[in-house]
Amino acid sequence: MSDSYTHAIIAAWRTTTHNHPLVQCLTNTVVQQFTANVLLAAGCAPAMVDAPDETREFAGIASAILINVGTIAPAQQLAMLQAADSANRAGTPWVLDPVAVGALSVRTSLAHQLLEYKPAVIRGNASEIIALAGGEGGRGTDATDDVAAAEPAARSLAQQLGAIVAVSGKEDFITDGINDRRCNNGHEWLTLVTGAGCSLGALIAGYVGASPREDWLDAVTAAHVVMGIAAQRAAESAQGPGTFAASLVDAIYNTAAETFESLALVS
Repeated sequence: MSDSYTHAIIAAWRTTTHNHPLVQCLTNTVVQQFTANVLLAAGCAPAMVDAPDETREFAGIASAILINVGTIAPAQQLAMLQAADSANRAGTPWVLDPVAVGALSVRTSLAHQLLEYKPAVIRGNASEIIALAGGEGGRGTDATDDVAAAEPAARSLAQQLGAIVAVSGKEDFITDGINDRRCNNGHEWLTLVTGAGCSLGALIAGYVGASPREDWLDAVTAAHVVMGIAAQRAAESAQGPGTFAASLVDAIYNTAAETFESLALVS
């Protein structure tokens, strides 16, 4: 990895851990506790404020917002739309995680409505990003497309919306529509932990919420590297997916600048 990437990633990590961004999470009910623990370990302040009566007000207070469409009861849909609208009006950056978009019609429609409120970042797997850009989706939360196949769709979305688009996979692809980054940190056990991808979306929100607009590409890249390196370190001592999940949170908490210098794989 080039020295410029290393310095940018370390700067984003230091900014986030110093500023303790307040991250409002409207996320699926399955992953709320794990997501909150990841944010706390990373130096962020999680707020699981998702009641329709409160989301609009809180969106103006938060440093950043995660909107994850994993579970979308009618009240959740309303809360998500209100939060995105309020964030857009307040200039609060927000992250869209389009879980299973393209596979199911209701969430696909919701995700396209949310795009009208200009997310700062979109993070999904290859099939979700392709579907969000107008192609066919995958099977539930599983990607049926390779990351490389989603790169044109990611660039198109980024240029259209003025957003950072991140495609998660064996090699993560991140783009602002012009500049591309590829991250090769991670471990296969991430796919066996419910909430790993969702918590990455929250981590991205934290990093973006702590950083100025001109540094968002670096911030999104740094969030991926933090999660990926933590996964590698957690796997060294874990006995399987269960202990890996707990060790992942510990590894995020114990991240240090030297970690990036020796282990970060970004091009």
